[in-house]
Amino acid sequence: MLAIAPVVAFDLSIPAQMLATVPSSTDHAAYRVRTATPDGAPVSTAHGYGVTPEGDLSLLEHADTVIVAGTRSPALLDEGVLDPAIVEALREARRRARMVSLCTGAFALAAAGLLEGRRAATHWRYADHFTRLFPAIALDTNPLYVDDRGVLTSAGGAAAIDLCLHLIREDHGSSVANQVARYNVVAPMREGGQAQYIDHPVSEDAGTSTAGARALMTKHLDRRLSLQDLAAHCHMSVRTFTRRFRQETGLSPAEWFTSARLKHARYLLESTDLPVDDIAAECGLGSGTNLRQHMRISLDTTPSAYRRAFRSTTAERTPPRP
Repeated sequence: MLAIAPVVAFDLSIPAQMLATVPSSTDHAAYRVRTATPDGAPVSTAHGYGVTPEGDLSLLEHADTVIVAGTRSPALLDEGVLDPAIVEALREARRRARMVSLCTGAFALAAAGLLEGRRAATHWRYADHFTRLFPAIALDTNPLYVDDRGVLTSAGGAAAIDLCLHLIREDHGSSVANQVARYNVVAPMREGGQAQYIDHPVSEDAGTSTAGARALMTKHLDRRLSLQDLAAHCHMSVRTFTRRFRQETGLSPAEWFTSARLKHARYLLESTDLPVDDIAAECGLGSGTNLRQHMRISLDTTPSAYRRAFRSTTAERTPPRP
């Protein structure tokens, strides 16, 4: 974790809490989380108290994942200016490490040139600042987090929890991520594409949610549900339903349905010995060929490779530790 003064204390604490409760099948923790500041000295937070780190930028030299917490640095947020030493350390770390930012930490990754040619997310409140300073970066103000080829960025606040669970899910599988979510009393999975809670004007007819349709889809993953079926379930026209669904989730109904099906398929691959064709049918993905295609596109792996990677380790894990 890299803390740039004045650091957002909430962002700094989330990875330490979430990753520290990942169960391990060995005597060693699944993750070791260490906090660094540019010079190794205590850093002020944006909330009136200081944080003592474990070291300086040299800690980044041995990290597998570097997480930049949100910051309220005027130089960075207003001018896009970042200490050259930090820029060099982040660029060097990217040669071997997964890079992550929380909230306005995206400004640091952008200033270091690590977001060029990528999609990125940050807190909606700072979106205009970010676009003005870094117009060449494809900022997406809608999702909770963006995972773009080993560089991950999140929106503000609790979106950092969702991104940490995503990291755990990618490293250790859905079952382990669900254990950690349960221990920390948070939702096990909010899709990265789910919309941020942005303070936009809402029309008078926006009182009905599409949550009922999502519940229906989740209950009947193996069924074909048309837009007409889903809209009727929510007592809306297809046009209104489609618009509100994207406002609430950041995804189209078809995209959300496919994502939910794929999520369940991953769970079945981790927790059962069902043949791939049976899993595909149970999840509404049709055939094993279709499931393989979806997993190749979204996860860059195959069902059999995914099962090998997660089945053996998941079964051996112990319950989360405090």
